[in-house]
Amino acid sequence: MHGKDVADINVVLIGDSGVGKSNLLSRFTRNEFNLESKSTIGVEFATRSIQVEGKTIKAQIWDTAGQERYRAITSAYYRGAVGALLVYDIAKHLTYENAERWLKELRDHADINIVIMLVGNKSDLRHLRAVPSDEARAFAEKHGLSFLETSALDSSNVELAFQTILTAIYRIVSQRQMSGPGDSDFSPNSNVVPITVQPTQHTPKQSSCCQGN
Repeated sequence: MHGKDVADINVVLIGDSGVGKSNLLSRFTRNEFNLESKSTIGVEFATRSIQVEGKTIKAQIWDTAGQERYRAITSAYYRGAVGALLVYDIAKHLTYENAERWLKELRDHADINIVIMLVGNKSDLRHLRAVPSDEARAFAEKHGLSFLETSALDSSNVELAFQTILTAIYRIVSQRQMSGPGDSDFSPNSNVVPITVQPTQHTPKQSSCCQGN
């Protein structure tokens, strides 16, 4: 990130295999959804430029494989990320239980100031819901994460999820640029205070986050 503008913002998608990370990526970057999408091998990425507070920022979204055998490859990508969407499937409780393990992995490998959002995907599967929204929201609050439920299939809240996390990152990076010299990339000796706000609760336009509860 150079000069006054925030350039590339790297965000990783993490979570168990099959929770819909690749479709969240394709829905956000290309407005596409593929019911036949296969498991991601290693890491893939796509970019999209969006407006945040009057500035254009380029988001580089990294889609990581959920399977154990790719763990060494994918964890290497955490180090360059300033944001993470930790995704589970609202219809598969085990994918939600495993969020704790994914969170620990992020805390171990990623920058201390990484902005994390817990995302309950497949909210269109209301009739098969296995994870109550309130339970997931409480987990997110306990760990200082923001929280949203999305559906890559019907595109519910996908735009909002990415916009929310990218706005939070943009504000932190901008604040850092204004408060001191040096480059604005997150680094191990970064002085940015970890973000603990829950954007999903404080921004009025995000009242749609609770649809499908």
